[in-house]
Amino acid sequence: MKKLRVGIVGATGMVGQRFITLLSEHPYFEITALLASARSAGKTYAEAVGDRWKLATPMPQLVKEMPVLDAADIDAVKPLVDFVFCAVNMKKAEILEMEEAYARAEIPVVSNNSANRWTPDVPMVIPEINDAHLEVIAAQRARLGTKRGFIAVKPNCSIQSYVPALTPLLPFGITEVVATTYQAISGAGKTFREWPEMTDNVIPYIGGEEEKSEQEPLRIWGKVEGGQIVKADAPLITTQCIRVPVTDGHTAAVFVRFKNKPTREQILEAWRTFKGKPQTMGLPSAPAQFVTYMEEDNRPQAALDRDLYGGMGVTVGRLREDTLFDYKFVGLSHNTLRGAAGGAVLIAELLAREGYLTPSEE
Repeated sequence: MKKLRVGIVGATGMVGQRFITLLSEHPYFEITALLASARSAGKTYAEAVGDRWKLATPMPQLVKEMPVLDAADIDAVKPLVDFVFCAVNMKKAEILEMEEAYARAEIPVVSNNSANRWTPDVPMVIPEINDAHLEVIAAQRARLGTKRGFIAVKPNCSIQSYVPALTPLLPFGITEVVATTYQAISGAGKTFREWPEMTDNVIPYIGGEEEKSEQEPLRIWGKVEGGQIVKADAPLITTQCIRVPVTDGHTAAVFVRFKNKPTREQILEAWRTFKGKPQTMGLPSAPAQFVTYMEEDNRPQAALDRDLYGGMGVTVGRLREDTLFDYKFVGLSHNTLRGAAGGAVLIAELLAREGYLTPSEE
């Protein structure tokens, strides 16, 4: 397939940097526009980022001299791209306005932001789990009056450490879930150099995170009805979200109760055999195994296991029966890869293969 031209809105931030490293040699996409705030516009990308490159991977040579454009100047952006990724640090109302403006300008948006996650006709997708939600794009285009333009979003990074493990178990009738997430500092866009207060520390609060962690899984497990996504009404989920001194990787301690309690062997088999369209299609960013179970008592560990399948695999361990609930286990996902930029790239790969992303006529 001919490579699609992609712009990155919020290119100078940590997630924008992740997008750049993932897309610099991508088989489907090529970076043709780097977009940021007006204060960065006109500079080369290397000048705009300065000493704020936050990743261990070096800045790719191909972007260093690329000019940064003003993300608000959609007319200037439109001839350069077929679609955009969006990962910006702005107020919710401003993000809603910007993403819809891009979509109405016939520029599809694959968003890492939370602003549109509850817009009824915007699909919020984990590609292995709810690819069927993409069908709501037709209703969204009708509302926006567009032929090409639409918005699709990636869910919160925290839920991807446990929703992939719970989804294969839904046929057993999950009734209640308790999840405590232990979230890396990169989820706040920080490094230890920028956030020394996190060294040797735990902060038991992440603003807005617990509501997202309890409600977004229900939207993932919902269904499309009448041109919108209706969230599931079960199971009941309660969470606590804690910031811990880890660079990358969100860990979840999960307790689960079932209507029809499975055996341990049935759970392990459900995890082992679960796959979705990314695996059957062989999408470039898809892990060969979506959920990997680790038998060792002390796994998964963020430092050892977050990079499984290029950071796109989800690892699970310590499955055992519980004295209060039916079972408990520990999950882990890489929050800036599977949980952020990598997850959005996988959505875009699926959208491209399904025909939702196409070359523009510009």
